[in-house]
Amino acid sequence: MITFSRRVIAVCALASALTACGASAGPAARPPAPSPAVPSAPPTLAAGPAGLTPVFEHGPRAAGKAVALTFDADMTADQGPRAAAGEHFDHPRLIGTLRALKVPATVFMTGRWAEEYPDQARAIGRDPLFEVANHSYSHYAFTADCYGLPTVPKERMRADVERAYQAFRAVGVPDPMPYFRFPGGCYDRRALEALTPAGVTAVQWDVVGGDAFATDADAVARQVLDGVRPGSVVVLHCTRSAAPTTEEAVRSIVPELRRQGYRFVKVSELIGAANGRG
Repeated sequence: MITFSRRVIAVCALASALTACGASAGPAARPPAPSPAVPSAPPTLAAGPAGLTPVFEHGPRAAGKAVALTFDADMTADQGPRAAAGEHFDHPRLIGTLRALKVPATVFMTGRWAEEYPDQARAIGRDPLFEVANHSYSHYAFTADCYGLPTVPKERMRADVERAYQAFRAVGVPDPMPYFRFPGGCYDRRALEALTPAGVTAVQWDVVGGDAFATDADAVARQVLDGVRPGSVVVLHCTRSAAPTTEEAVRSIVPELRRQGYRFVKVSELIGAANGRG
């Protein structure tokens, strides 16, 4: 009986101890799983007067010596036969030089260019050094009398821009930016009205590189260097046939601007700075 009582007491003590342990030292509580990072939306400008598409030309002048090099990858919708005949609307050597020099840049690409050079468009779009923005699908003008370009009727302007975004995604550009550059830089109030529903910021420039059809790389470089100010947006081109000297000019422009204390940024950073987000 005594033995039985002792066993009962021992079992009860053990049960109490286990209960206490379970209450005080059970399995460690797992920390809550971190929420997946939600990428912030690219900075854009607020709509202009009367709700018109906003237009961005340069960043803040007093926010440091930042400059954005931008490159237009031009190809009109009807230039396929010229490409098939051997004309080069791409410029892989220029992109390679930007990578070698570690220069961030914004490439304003037409949808037609992306379709002609899908591997290059995808590689540019997936390279964190660059950002891809919209230069229309067809590279037709959004106003009359724009360097002889064919024109897009107002009722088709938004569709042309959206078609370019569709082309980017179709070739594997993951996150094209909500920025649009008018072909030839030509726009008017009608064009700004037509694109308001697209939700884009129109990006112009304050420094013209002058590389289109240029044959003197030094002259292109000098024009850029003479024009750059803090916050500048420089327009150049990413087409071998139409801008054969651009790559050589960039090899002069980049080290000289760095020597002057400039740093290279994408357009998104300048727009963010203009919004107070940079």
